[in-house]
Amino acid sequence: MTALLRYQAALLLRSQRWLPPLILYVAFLGIGVQGGQPVLDSLGYTAAALLPVAAWLVRICTTNEPPAARSCVAAAVGPGRAHLACLLVALSTAAVLGAVATAVATLISDPASADHRTRVPLLAAAAAGLLATLVCALLGTAVGALTNWPLLRSPGRAVPAMLLAALLSVVLSGSPAQAAVSGLVTGSRSGTVQIPLLPLAAAALVTAATTAVACALTSRRSP
Repeated sequence: MTALLRYQAALLLRSQRWLPPLILYVAFLGIGVQGGQPVLDSLGYTAAALLPVAAWLVRICTTNEPPAARSCVAAAVGPGRAHLACLLVALSTAAVLGAVATAVATLISDPASADHRTRVPLLAAAAAGLLATLVCALLGTAVGALTNWPLLRSPGRAVPAMLLAALLSVVLSGSPAQAAVSGLVTGSRSGTVQIPLLPLAAAALVTAATTAVACALTSRRSP
């Protein structure tokens, strides 16, 4: 599995297809996260913006290989393991990107409530923001797994479905990502930090289930 992960990571880096989602994420943060803003609000925006980026990275990783190369890898290690490596590389890339953005947002933001009257513990806020970012990375990976190959093959259907599912995952009540982000925003109003452990557990379960479904289908559908 280690060799597969290295192979997929090398494909992602050499393709340079990661540049558009990275630029989009940086642009989102440049607009929504400014120095001196309440830290929890900034961290909530940072986490929410990562979800569509994670889904996009899944699409990149699952479509990076030519069909012949994918068939060779699948024949050597099994189609399920080959597809799992794609999803894990996408998730890891999104998580690293989100962790860096969380650190930057924490450093430039004001450790205070939304009205700047109540001090917010910075380390606790950073921990909550990091977990919320992980929730969004996980859920974005789940969205990407469900809206790309092998479930949806046509880009004309996969891309709109991915964008719509990513949007709904951020705003729909009951979504782990929405719960994690709203916990940060609500905590910013009162100056309290809410650690999103329950949303993290829910996102992990959803991502594990969707990953299992996607990997199981790879053996039944050709690229």
